[in-house]
Parts: sequence; structure tokens; C-alpha cells
Amino acid sequence: MSEKSGFSGCPATGIGSMPGGDAREAAKTVTGSFAGGEGLPYLAELPARGPGADMVGRTIGLLVDLYGHVEPSGWRISDRPGRDTRRARSWLGEDLDALEEFTQGYEGPLKVQAVGPWTLAAALELRGGEAALGDPGACRDLAGSLAEGVRAHLAEVRRRVPGARVVLQLDEPSLTAVLRGRIRTASGYRTHRAVDRQIVEGTLRDVLAAAGDGPTTVHTCAPEVPFALLRRAGAGGISFDFSLLTEREEEAIGEAVEGGTHLFLGVVPSTDPASGGLSDPGGSVMGVRTLWRRLGLNPGTLSESVAITPSCGLAGASPAYARAALAHCVRAARSLADNPE
Repeated sequence: MSEKSGFSGCPATGIGSMPGGDAREAAKTVTGSFAGGEGLPYLAELPARGPGADMVGRTIGLLVDLYGHVEPSGWRISDRPGRDTRRARSWLGEDLDALEEFTQGYEGPLKVQAVGPWTLAAALELRGGEAALGDPGACRDLAGSLAEGVRAHLAEVRRRVPGARVVLQLDEPSLTAVLRGRIRTASGYRTHRAVDRQIVEGTLRDVLAAAGDGPTTVHTCAPEVPFALLRRAGAGGISFDFSLLTEREEEAIGEAVEGGTHLFLGVVPSTDPASGGLSDPGGSVMGVRTLWRRLGLNPGTLSESVAITPSCGLAGASPAYARAALAHCVRAARSLADNPE
């Protein structure tokens, strides 16, 4: 199954963000946590550094012929690259330098993240202050610019880490809200109309296609993941918070697995637990085994079909917990492989 989606050898990974502001420390942690084929290393994001290092700001820095600047309400379209866009690009360069340093001689999968077109359209304001989401033409322009920027970004990562098989992850936490018409207007009194599902699907397909033949996944830590839509759009993997699954989505999960989609299951807390510690690795994936049995899926396919991740990004965790969480994901994945039933 994993061969079909391109995720062979990816039993565990992180979502993207890490705590702190030290690019070298983050790269060292991420590459070290998944050394020796134990998981999927990734280009870390460090939002604690401020605007431009957040996931939206970083992605705005990737756009081609579109620019942004920070307003009190968030990121807004600019006519030309200003200080905020330059800062975003500078931090990305710093993160790439650190990743390159710690992946010398590396061969294997390597993940990079960018905000997807619909979450970006919901977050980025036009000059008048309304979200780009409310303007179909702006959404098309944004998606086209994003696809071009992502294509160039992936090429740069491949140049810096020539042995890498680069995986593209699109972060779409606002996708369900876009589909259901839940994104509020600037006034807060109304919501933007739901976007047609075929338009959403087609736009996602176009941006995912920027990865070429490389593996792709879409991440959301929101409830009501649109599994079927993401699969039709061409996502080889779907990453989500396992604790938010409901019985209504179980059939879609079964269809996804049987159709060859790789599941990135967020089962490890993304912030320091109040109890002060993590459960044993086997306990962390007990619910995964239970779901597999309930769906009547072959336990032997479990470790081939899923990767274990934190429930969301680790930016809100302590550095010590972030390291522990990634190591725990690796041990939990090993537990699934050793004892699928």
C-alpha cells in the first residue's frame, strides 16, 4: 500500500512546527528523531520567531508575484515585497541552511509543509480587509501563485538535499470551515458562502500537482475531515487528529485504506500533558488497533498503511516535550509493527 502512495519507510513523523527560535537546534532534533529509517524527517517551522515564521507567513514568502504584509488583523496582500515578506523569506533560508547542514549524505523521504490554497485564502486579506476567500478571482490567482512557488521550493529542497525523496504536505486546517461556509467576514456578523466542492477539489488538485511525481499529503487538525474529497484531489496521504474521529467517518477511513491512501494518525499530544508524562507506546496506538478490528481490515497491513504523529504541530510544547513526543511517535509506530493485533 505504501509503495502506491509513495510513503514506504515513513512509520512516524511530525506535523511541522517546533518550539523555540533556533533553526539549527530544530533541524538537529527533527533529523535525529527519525534517523536510521525510523521515520520521516521534515523542514521545521518555528513560529515563535514572530510574523513571517508562522505557517501563513512562511507560505506567503513562497508566493510568486504576490506579496503580503502584517496588519493588526493578520496578513494582507501587498503591491510589492516589503519588510514582512523579506523577513519570511530570510527565515525560510535560515531553516533550509540548517536542514541542509544536518542532512549531509541523507537518502530517503523528507517532508516540507506549506499552507494549502483554501486555508491561505481564508487567512490572507485583500486590500479592503476582507479575506481573499470571498473573491473567486483572487482565490484562483492565489492558488496559481502558490502552485508556482511550491514547485520552486521543492526544487530548492531537492538541490540542497540531493538524496531526498521530497514529500509535499499541504496544511488545510480551515478546509472544512470553507466547505461548510463557516469562515467569518471581517465584520464578524456574517460568514463567507460555502465554496463549491468541485472548485475546492480542483484547486487542491492543481496545487498538489506542483509536487510532480513526488508523494503528497494534506494535514488538518480540525474535525470532519473530508476524506473522499482529499483522495479525489490526489492526496496520497491524509494527516489528522485521531481523537477527533467519529463513527460517521469510519467508512471513509476504510475506503481510504483500501484505496491505497496513507493515514498519518495524530495520537500523541502536541503539548505537554497535564499529567507530566506520556502513556506507554502501545497504549498510544491501542485505539488504532481497535479501529482496524472494527473496520475488518487486515492487521498485517496496519504498519504499512499508517504513520504515527503528534495530534498537531509542536510549537506550543516545551523543547524537552517536543523531543520526547517525536521519540514517542517512533516507539509507538514500532509497537504497531511488532504487535499489529
